[in-house]
Amino acid sequence: SFRFDITMSSTGISVGLNRGFPVTKHEVGARPSNSKARLSKRTRMVRELVSEVVGLSPYERRLLDMLKTGGAGSEKRMYKFAKRRLGTHRRALKKRDQVKEAYGKIRARAAVTH
Repeated sequence: SFRFDITMSSTGISVGLNRGFPVTKHEVGARPSNSKARLSKRTRMVRELVSEVVGLSPYERRLLDMLKTGGAGSEKRMYKFAKRRLGTHRRALKKRDQVKEAYGKIRARAAVTH
């Protein structure tokens, strides 16, 4: 079904783009699906705390090793491995960035102690 996104009201005329009986349109609230992926402050904090306490999972450690060994195409290898484990392109990119960020924090902590 094709819909016109025209904000003009109905004219009361039976033909044309704005045909139909003139009525007052009521406001439709936001659907819950629109806010589904949004993260609350509490959830973000809990996830950070859990990851800090538990550490990395085995496949995340493998990603970290790939990053540490480096070499040409290490990011692509990390992406391909993450995509095989997680299933989608977007999740793989997100996980790769997450592991790179964790590695940066580890290096920063090591630089401060030495």
